[in-house]
Amino acid sequence: MLDTFLVPAKTVVTATGDGAALDLGPAPNRVFLLSLTITNIVEQEALEVSVYTSLDGTAWSAKPSVSFGQKFYCGEHPLLLDLTAQPDVHFVRAHWETLRWGRGPEAPMFEFGVALKEVPPEVLVEARSEARARA
Repeated sequence: MLDTFLVPAKTVVTATGDGAALDLGPAPNRVFLLSLTITNIVEQEALEVSVYTSLDGTAWSAKPSVSFGQKFYCGEHPLLLDLTAQPDVHFVRAHWETLRWGRGPEAPMFEFGVALKEVPPEVLVEARSEARARA
């Protein structure tokens, strides 16, 4: 079971950027839980983190597979990345956009991390069963 980071915890960034490519390797299940954890942020700025995919680790998808959307506060934000329909994808990486406005320093500052954990198949089966029961 894959359990790692796309962006190491407590990474400090001051500009838009990309994380390192992560080889998904032989991950048998193609569904992953992403957790964006923002541990430090200043007011009047926003962070948007997206995940891009690649077949070979060099050419990346034109659009993100998933995006956390803009975040303005510290906290933990979960998101599922489902690659079951893309069996040829072998690499993922995080991309972040920063935005700063208002008074004070012009450069944004964020301290965050993005964890990636493979979701076990039995958890998915249980979640689907529960969803059907609620419908």
